[in-house]
Amino acid sequence: MNKVRWGIVGIGNMGTSHANYLSKGEVKGAELTAVCDVRPERLQWAKENLGAGVQLFGQAEQMYASGLVDAVLIATPHYDHPKLSMLAFEHQLHVLCEKPAGVYTKQVREMNEASSKTDKLFGIMYNQRTNPLYQKLRDLVTSGELGEIRRTNWIITTWYRPQSYYDSGGWRATWAGEGGGVLLNQDPHQLDLWQWTIDMMPVRVRAFCAFGKYHNIEVEDDVTAYVEYSNGATGIFVTTTGEAPGTNRYEITGDRGKIVIEDNKLTFWRLRVSERQFNAEFKGGFGQPECWKCEVPINGEETGHKGITQNFTDAILKGSSLLAPGVEGIKGLTLSNAMHLSSWLDDWVELPIDEDLYYDKLQEKIQQSTFVKVTNEKTMDTEGTY
Repeated sequence: MNKVRWGIVGIGNMGTSHANYLSKGEVKGAELTAVCDVRPERLQWAKENLGAGVQLFGQAEQMYASGLVDAVLIATPHYDHPKLSMLAFEHQLHVLCEKPAGVYTKQVREMNEASSKTDKLFGIMYNQRTNPLYQKLRDLVTSGELGEIRRTNWIITTWYRPQSYYDSGGWRATWAGEGGGVLLNQDPHQLDLWQWTIDMMPVRVRAFCAFGKYHNIEVEDDVTAYVEYSNGATGIFVTTTGEAPGTNRYEITGDRGKIVIEDNKLTFWRLRVSERQFNAEFKGGFGQPECWKCEVPINGEETGHKGITQNFTDAILKGSSLLAPGVEGIKGLTLSNAMHLSSWLDDWVELPIDEDLYYDKLQEKIQQSTFVKVTNEKTMDTEGTY
């Protein structure tokens, strides 16, 4: 094989974006050969914009069985990701799935089990892993440069969304259609990076979610969460879609200093000796370790969605390692599930979470919902929103 033939399932907001760059040949070794959507108007858009060489299908299984694709990119609403992925594996296709891989961790576990029964690749569209800022942060942490982690704080409130955004799709911001709000739609990237950059998951979570605080929706649009790690470190995660202007500041403190990512810059306040060493040796009463403010150079550019698709294509053709393998799709989702469950129970949640309890509580939310969704269905341009 010298070229990967791609098919896209779902050509809504994100699927349209993927279709555009693939159809323009912006991913080396990749060719868009088919798209699928249940909505006739989106297939008409594809016919008018993607060229005669792209075949159109109204059902995913028809496209899977067509023999026209080697890999599929799934960009449908969240609940459909698992069944469409597992069906693709049954047809011996590689699967790259939009985030989140599923609504609850049990689904993603089943997706990985289905993948393991084939020789096909499974990846998640965690496009922020291509950002050299977070790659450098991960390098500094995992190499030991920052020392032992003490605290993590992420304020990510730059996800402002007006009511019209939520009204644009009947599935959006409902328990039955989306399974959550800001944690499931906007924050999967940050929740993934939060654990990926420090290579460590919390052991327990206490979260406070506000549901429909700023919008006419039934799911969370404002969250404050506190976590604890096995080494005694703590963390805070704050997010909302109802704050403007927002803040995006990620801060990690270790016993050898502090790293802050904000305004697309990485700053390292590096201690000349570790805090623990200084604490044991200093006899002056008042004082603190010598600290150097280092502006760390960042090389390379963020390649985003195209970068993940390129990496996945290269993995098929050349055996390259996946930047965002499917087995890691469960980690960030564990964090969002734990935050939901903590808020629903008004209590701490230990990790790994009780998957059956989470599922039961989610079903209760769906069955007891009396929310009536008013919609103005439309496909929107996502340029510059992620």
